[in-house]
Amino acid sequence: MIRVMLVDDHALVRMGFRMLLADAQVEVVAEADTGEQACADYPRVQPDVVVMDLSMPGMGGLEAVRRLLAQDPKARILVLSAHEDTAHPRRVLRAGALGYLAKRSAPEALIAAVTSVAANRPYVDAHTAQALAVAEVNGEASPADTLSEREFSVFVQLARGLSVAQIAENLKLSPSTVGTHLFHVKQKLGAGNQSELTLVALRWGLIEA
Repeated sequence: MIRVMLVDDHALVRMGFRMLLADAQVEVVAEADTGEQACADYPRVQPDVVVMDLSMPGMGGLEAVRRLLAQDPKARILVLSAHEDTAHPRRVLRAGALGYLAKRSAPEALIAAVTSVAANRPYVDAHTAQALAVAEVNGEASPADTLSEREFSVFVQLARGLSVAQIAENLKLSPSTVGTHLFHVKQKLGAGNQSELTLVALRWGLIEA
C-alpha cells in the first residue's frame, strides 16, 4: 500500500484524487491545503509520495517542493499543474521533484505517476515531456529562464498580484531582499512595472488569466 500526502487548496479536488487513488490501493494518509501546512505535517506523516499542486495561496507548490527536500532530501514528490508552459516543469524538476503531471491528463495517469514516483522512478506526462523536448530542439526559451530560482518565485508571485510585503512573508525573506530580487527581475525581463511583468507572465503561460 502506497502512502500519499495530498496537497491542494481545493477540497473537492482532494476528494476526487482520494477516491481515484483508493481504487488503486493507494492510501491517502494526510491532506494539506497549503505548502506551509505540508511542510509542517511532513515530518510526522512521512508519506511515500507527496502529491503537490503547484498553484496555491501562500508560498505555493514550487517553494514547498524546495523546503520539503531541504527537510528530507529523499522525499518523493509528484507535482500537479494546470500550467501549459515549459518553465514550470523545468523549475520543478530542477528543484528535485521526481514527477510532473499536467492536470488535464487522464485520471489513470495520476495512478501511474504515483506508482512510478513511489518506486523512485521519474515521471513526466507525455504532453509535458513532448513540449519540453520540442522547446529543447527548437532552442525556445521563456524570458523567465534567465531568472534565478528565487527571482522566478518572486516574479510569479508578483505577477499574480501579491505585494512585496506578502511575497516577503510567503518566502520568508525581508522586504528589502524581495525588492532587490524584483529590481533584477525587471532588468532581466525589460519590464518597468508590475503590470508589464504580469503581461510577460500571461504571454508565456506562467500564470492563468
